[in-house]
This record gives sequence, C-alpha cells and structure tokens, in this order.
Amino acid sequence: MYYPVAIEPGTDTEAFGVVVPDLPGCFSAGDTLEEAMSMAEEAIEAWIETAIDAGQDIPQASSIEALRRAHKEWKGWTWAVVKVDPAALDETSERVNISLPRRVLRRLDALAMAKGETRSGFIARMALEGHKTAA
Repeated sequence: MYYPVAIEPGTDTEAFGVVVPDLPGCFSAGDTLEEAMSMAEEAIEAWIETAIDAGQDIPQASSIEALRRAHKEWKGWTWAVVKVDPAALDETSERVNISLPRRVLRRLDALAMAKGETRSGFIARMALEGHKTAA
C-alpha cells in the first residue's frame, strides 16, 4: 500500500516537512529529503499502530490528484508516495515456535498468570507496550 505525502521544500536553515493528508495529524520532517521520507514512513507506521490499538479504521489512500485539488494550502509542495508494509495492517494471528531457557519460561508464565493472561497474550501485550515506550 502507498500513502501520498505532501513535502514542504527545505532550505539551508529549515527542514523538509512532510504531511500525510489521509492520516489526520500524521506528519514528519527531516534535514534532507531522504531523511524526511524515512521519517514519514516511521510516522505512518506509528499512526497505523496507534489507530489499530484504539480500534479505529485505517483510511484508504487517496490519489495524489484528488489531494492536490482538495488541498490548495500545499500548492507548490512536492508530492510523493510512501510505501507501507501490509504486515503493519495485518491482525491475523500466527503460530510461532520460540526457544527460551526454562527459568525464563517459568518467570514468563508466573507473570502472565498474575495478570490473568495467557502466555501468548502476555507476550503480545508486552511487545506492544515495549514498542510504545521504545519510540
């Protein structure tokens, strides 16, 4: 999937700004165009993760032409698209096989039981919470 972005030209003293019109409040910036685009990809993925966690729908991407016509405030800006990994939108459960030392597994099971969760649910929640705090 590709999301269109509007890119505000940077200067020697100002960063390139990037807005993702289809995702309200999603924007980023970078000192170079390459950095701005990379940061836009991260911003889009974070926006989608947050929306999924909140149970919100993910908007479909619009065409650049439709956005150009609708957003005159970005006249003169450059338009591009940012690729989004479809896995970022996939909520399908997948069975995995991991290996852990027994002492770690015992601790994991005890923590999960104390929270009233399954082992898998506990691992998933910790990964999602860790993702939010690591950002």
